[in-house]
Amino acid sequence: MDLVQLLRDADRVLVFTGAGVSTGSGIRDFRGPKGVWRERQPVYFQDFMSSAAARIEYWDQKCQAWPSFRDAEPNAVHIAIADLERAGKLAMVITQNIDGLHSRAGTDPARLVEIHGTNSLIECQSCLERSDPNPHYEYFRDTREPPLCHCGGFLKAATISFGQDLVQEDLERASAAADQADLVVALLGGSV
Repeated sequence: MDLVQLLRDADRVLVFTGAGVSTGSGIRDFRGPKGVWRERQPVYFQDFMSSAAARIEYWDQKCQAWPSFRDAEPNAVHIAIADLERAGKLAMVITQNIDGLHSRAGTDPARLVEIHGTNSLIECQSCLERSDPNPHYEYFRDTREPPLCHCGGFLKAATISFGQDLVQEDLERASAAADQADLVVALLGGSV
C-alpha cells in the first residue's frame, strides 16, 4: 500500500519531522555531514546558566544563525502537513526542528509539539516569560552583552539546549497523540 492510500484511510495521522525536512528551506541541520556541529560546539545548558563567557558564546552563535531562521520560508513538506490538518486528518505534528516553519505553514499550535522548542521566541530562564527575538539579538549585537529579562533572569532562545530537560507537558502531549494515532508518518528528508 502506498503513502497516499494510507493517508486516505487514516483518521488520526501523527507526523514526526526531523532536520532534513527544513534543509529545503535553507536551515542547516546540526549533525549532518555539513552540520553546524563541524564549526561550533554547542553551549550546554549548565554552562549557559553558570558562566558569563558561555552566555556570550551562546548569544554569538544564535546571532550568527538567526538570519537564516528569521528569513526561512516553509517548503512543500511543511505546507503538505498543514494541508493534512485542513483536510481533517492530522492528529499532531511532533518535530525535532526549532525553526518554527510548521507554524508559519499554518499548523495549529494545538496540533504541534516542538519537542526541542523554538527559535521563534526568547524565553526567560527564571520567570519563563516569552518575547520576540529581534530586539534581543539587536541588543546583543550592539553591546556584546547577553540580554536579561526585566525580572533579572537570563534570556535564551526558547529551545532545549544540550543538557536541558525536555518539557514534560510536550512529552505528555506527544505521547497522548501517539496513543490515539492510527497512522504515524516519519519525515526526516527534504521531500514528500
